[in-house]
Amino acid sequence: MQTPNQQQRLAALRDVIADIERKPALAETRQRVAADADGFPLLPGGLLQEIYTDEPRNAGASLGFALAQAKGLMTKQRVAVLYLQLARDTKGTGMPYGPGLVSFGFDPSAMVFIRPANMGDLLWAAEEAIACRAVAAVVADIVRPHKNLDFTASRRLGLRAAQSGGSMFFLRYGAQRPASAAQLRWHLMPSASAAKPYDDHAPGAPRWQVRLERGSIRKEQAQWVLEWTKHGLADIASQSPEQSLFGAALSRAVPAQLADRLSQTA
Repeated sequence: MQTPNQQQRLAALRDVIADIERKPALAETRQRVAADADGFPLLPGGLLQEIYTDEPRNAGASLGFALAQAKGLMTKQRVAVLYLQLARDTKGTGMPYGPGLVSFGFDPSAMVFIRPANMGDLLWAAEEAIACRAVAAVVADIVRPHKNLDFTASRRLGLRAAQSGGSMFFLRYGAQRPASAAQLRWHLMPSASAAKPYDDHAPGAPRWQVRLERGSIRKEQAQWVLEWTKHGLADIASQSPEQSLFGAALSRAVPAQLADRLSQTA
């Protein structure tokens, strides 16, 4: 039988847990997102997000979704994005490609690569990095489930992210959803690319389908088809057919383009 002193301690502990469960970072997110315009919202920092895709071959799409958000979080004070991946997983999934990042407007010199030998070191590096206020985001590419990456570990990272203002992204694979403290959980699948102006058979801008499985950022919508543009993520549903095929309307006459690159008079 519990003594009165033990009951008081348990009651105090329950109060502490209740304060943590209120998740002030997520509450702030809902308030800020509610004021956004139509389309996919620009999410603030300080969140722990999970990005699930069914197969490792979709790793590039998951990374692109995370980096598109991370790019919007970078400032003069937050100048770095850290990418963590176990050394043994690099051969299977590959690593971010510098010239590819440049082509989508992301400076590869702002990315720091960390390849720990085991999951314990990876989680330690993630926790130390997300606490640094010069870091805009930490992206951890987790190919396989691991016992060390449990609810407690994710809770620690989520609290660190909320305190520092940097965002933590876990790239995960498969159909299983282990318990975690992530405020937002996404399911991502590649989609057919946009049409290329003047050549319907050539691939255009990359697109993917994103569904919000956990969390709440906008009550009336939990699924988007997104396109990566030089200005960030674009919601295809909010574009007109002309914009999705040919980009924004032109404000003045310009020389005609062939193959979307070469001038007609070149």
